[in-house]
Amino acid sequence: MNWKCPKCERTLKNANQWHCCINQDIDNLFENKSQELMLAFDKILSFVFEIDNIEISATKNCVVFFKTQTFLVIKPMKNVLNIKFYLKEPWQHLPVFKVAKYGKQHEHHIRISTMEEVNETILRFVKQSYDLFNLNK
Repeated sequence: MNWKCPKCERTLKNANQWHCCINQDIDNLFENKSQELMLAFDKILSFVFEIDNIEISATKNCVVFFKTQTFLVIKPMKNVLNIKFYLKEPWQHLPVFKVAKYGKQHEHHIRISTMEEVNETILRFVKQSYDLFNLNK
């Protein structure tokens, strides 16, 4: 059963689960960032909205995508978007630059700087991450 924090109104998997209790406007995260990063983010956002009714919240430094559990985190950095998603097995090929064990799953990180880099592979990873936590729930 999901729980909504009364202070920041973020939906979390468990009651009183630790989280960064800051909720802000997504646009604030893109201040002083290139237009290209915002366009890349918007392309991913549009894809995610086609999947399902997803909850999105902006924390101190990233955007969190949640259905029954967080399945995608996008952190706008100076010149890139750091995109974190989860897969059942580690996938250690480009564009992935970092993989770490996360419970039974594997956390993967990629970095992109243009809208053109948001390709079928990256969108497939996003969908697989969503499916990992949200199928049959």
